[in-house]
Amino acid sequence: MADAAVAVEDKSTGFIRGLGLMDSTTIVAGSMIGSGIFIVSAEMSRQVGSPGWLLVAWTITGLLTVIGALSYGELAAMMPKAGGQYVYLREAFSPLWGFLYGWTLFMVIQTGTIAAVAVGFAKYFGLIAPPDLISETHYLIRPIHLGSSYAISLSTAQLVGLLLIALLTWMNTRGLKLGKFVQNVFTVTKTGALIALILLGLLVGYKATVASANFGDLWRIRGTLQGVGRGLTAATGFGLFVGICVSQTNSLFSADAWNNITFTAGEVKNPRRNIPLSLAFGTVLVIALYLLANVAYLVTLPIEAIQTVQSDRVASATAEVIFHGIGPSLMAIFIMVSTFGCNNGLILAGARAYWAMSRDGLFFKSAGQLNNKHVPAWGLVFQGIWAAVLVLPRTITGTDPTTGQTTYGNLYGDLLTYVISAALIFYILTIAGVFRLRWTRPDVERPYRAFGYPVIPALYIIGATVILAVLLIYQTATTWPGLIIIATGVPVYFIWRKVGVASPEQDT
Repeated sequence: MADAAVAVEDKSTGFIRGLGLMDSTTIVAGSMIGSGIFIVSAEMSRQVGSPGWLLVAWTITGLLTVIGALSYGELAAMMPKAGGQYVYLREAFSPLWGFLYGWTLFMVIQTGTIAAVAVGFAKYFGLIAPPDLISETHYLIRPIHLGSSYAISLSTAQLVGLLLIALLTWMNTRGLKLGKFVQNVFTVTKTGALIALILLGLLVGYKATVASANFGDLWRIRGTLQGVGRGLTAATGFGLFVGICVSQTNSLFSADAWNNITFTAGEVKNPRRNIPLSLAFGTVLVIALYLLANVAYLVTLPIEAIQTVQSDRVASATAEVIFHGIGPSLMAIFIMVSTFGCNNGLILAGARAYWAMSRDGLFFKSAGQLNNKHVPAWGLVFQGIWAAVLVLPRTITGTDPTTGQTTYGNLYGDLLTYVISAALIFYILTIAGVFRLRWTRPDVERPYRAFGYPVIPALYIIGATVILAVLLIYQTATTWPGLIIIATGVPVYFIWRKVGVASPEQDT
């Protein structure tokens, strides 16, 4: 079997082809499973208002994710090159579109997610550490205000996040073998723990009265409803439609990062076969677990309790039903494992996209060089530094009415909210690239062809475009800033075109 072959150096790039099918699948699944599935169902339930519509919202996410992955498989098999989605957009449309994706990836999508996951790890660490030792309000450097909207601080939670980013960045500079080992171990561990949570929720946490209330009355809108824009809630038919679309910002983000395996194509054995398969296996596995996790929530907790659970920690509340007294602590340990593995996958993969950009003369030259371990160490360092920078700024959110003290959010949280719609644009464009390349390059070898082409990929484009349109109309304040972030890449692109020097290497 090709996967059993000894890892060898690709002479055209210098990368070591050391990722087999299982390794590739753990990158897909491990990058997807972070902390979102354990939290976002609470807000989603407020946006859609009933158990049935909550499951429908997750099903829509699942269909979009799997269809997207199956469509990307054609591009991955056709162009098995390091850089993945950056390369697909470059080849399907233009270098500008490839760069705008890479720019947004570096500025917010990848680095902002790394920052968010790192601080998420720290927050859950704080739940099992001595009280108040690791907290976003336990300051080493108290917030320094930069005007009326922003501040910079260093709390113990932020410090733990910074140390996690530094540790995983350093580990991934030590070579692919260590990076994939960490990814495999943590992905298998957290997948097993998620399966255990689901089974225990269904078998031990199951409450007949709760299950009857939720599944016996699936579609009735009830409980605490959240506004979804322009005064709408799920209480009206159109408000429910908008609510389902808006809820996708939570569930799609929780299921995101499956495309990261495409960035590492230069290190995958038999990539024309293994990348499409890993995309299929990884996304189907994770989406199935996500749907089952929501079923587990709904047989242990009434929908009204899910809507109002403290800090939106649905999984912790479910674990408390199963393991009374120690459930939240067990869940905290589980989420720490999950976020550690998630960040390893994000850090490992992201630098490969910047490597491809650098080889095109569109990023720092050193990011396009491999160290003696055959990995883009400087790309990893640049990514780690910027992710660390994003950990430090805080947003000033208001004043606590009880204590009178200023309250703070995190800048990366706002940036990720802004960029969700922008990321959706790039997904739509990339799948549109399947159609464009079928037309412009009909004779190129395609070892795998997109499932259900042209109907299934077209359904993704239509569905994602509808969601994007709703976000633009009803969540305008958090959508337009993402488009501005993309737009800032246009002048940067032309600057790089003038000062950057492309590598003579052709196979990038």
